[in-house]
Amino acid sequence: MAHTFEELVEMQKTADAAQAEVERLRDQYGPPTRKPWSAQQTETYETAWRAWRDLARDVQAAVTEHAKAKQQPRTEAEAGVKKTARHAEDG
Repeated sequence: MAHTFEELVEMQKTADAAQAEVERLRDQYGPPTRKPWSAQQTETYETAWRAWRDLARDVQAAVTEHAKAKQQPRTEAEAGVKKTARHAEDG
């Protein structure tokens, strides 16, 4: 099922939020080579990372499908989705 452009934008926003959470945890915990993370920290980080990875994979697949359905270059479709998703966050 091809997604609408608006659905793709929402998917991208969700993936971006998941990435921000991974970065927040990394900043909060610090590098694991400097001070080993606890088992809880490791599990929390890995869960967040897997969520980001899965969301990013899903939006990439949906953008590819959308671009094919619209006979549009994939890179153009992806750029439009990311620009719209990230511009909406700025405003």
